Amino acid sequence: MDATRDSTQVSSARLVGVELDEASISRSTPDIEHERAVAIYDLIEDNVFEPAGAPEGPYRLRLSLVEKRLVFAVSSDAGEELVTHILSLTPLRKVVKDYFLICESYFEAIKSATPSQIEAIDMGRRGVHNDGSRILMERLEGKIRVDMTTARRLFTLVCALHWKG
Repeated sequence: MDATRDSTQVSSARLVGVELDEASISRSTPDIEHERAVAIYDLIEDNVFEPAGAPEGPYRLRLSLVEKRLVFAVSSDAGEELVTHILSLTPLRKVVKDYFLICESYFEAIKSATPSQIEAIDMGRRGVHNDGSRILMERLEGKIRVDMTTARRLFTLVCALHWKG
């Protein structure tokens, strides 16, 4: 999956392209595919992304899983490789597992639950998503500066990659 935006419309500390490594993901349910596409689109539209020590952006990001590690490969808008950060997935494993469980409950609830039940499950889902986003921000600290909105969208993509793993 690749999403791109005209770099003349954006500031320099941001992403203008995001790609999920196709070898790291597999086709999934329509709901998961939709979440991936929306997360990439939203991420391109509004983000704060500034790799420490990298030249001025904007940037492109390729996310992948390699040997159970999360790889952030950052390049310039022109495609020049700038920096690669490899993060252990261990700190994220439990929250990703919890997020998948609550997402399954949410998608099942949509089919037959009352609006108040769906809302309660969705509130829990957002809480777990926020927890994962905070962990991701902590793991990126000193490597890539992101705001909470960007971290939330990146966490969704991390989950998309982790779906296969």
